Amino acid sequence: MHHRPVPSRFPAVVDDVTVRLIAAVVLVTVVAMLALQQWWLLVPLAADFVLRTTLGPGASPVALLVGRWVRPRVSALPHPTPGTPKRFAAAIGAVLTSVAALLWLTSVLTGADRAMTAVVVIAVVMAVFPALEAVLGLCVGCVLFGWLMRAGLVPEDVCVECADVTSRLRVRTPA
Repeated sequence: MHHRPVPSRFPAVVDDVTVRLIAAVVLVTVVAMLALQQWWLLVPLAADFVLRTTLGPGASPVALLVGRWVRPRVSALPHPTPGTPKRFAAAIGAVLTSVAALLWLTSVLTGADRAMTAVVVIAVVMAVFPALEAVLGLCVGCVLFGWLMRAGLVPEDVCVECADVTSRLRVRTPA
């Protein structure tokens, strides 16, 4: 069996349709976790977010599943979008799910149920954010990334295409 090397960085441009499908998988996972109180699902979810953020979608089992099995069955044309804000959004997911997973593990190991309130709150946030992305195409992390750029906390050269979204619109609009 031939294994392809894992990409070492996040792509500069990603397909927004694929991103929304990945968000849908995260949403379904989190809703099932909440409904069934299967908190252990936080651990693989956190690992997937960390892999996606640090190594790119080629290292993420969820992104690979969507890319190989789901996206080819969706007829929507690719919709290129800057990858940097999507990576930032995935990093937010990595932090939130990692904190929730650690709180859950602490609760299991120590019997301290107080941590479970925070786990549930984080899980609800982790349902709302991917729901907004999957259903409405609203990336909360991307919006926050844009605010950080406008505030000067993220330099424009980190994401030149993000700084000038109108350049993509000019390409699509006939002259």
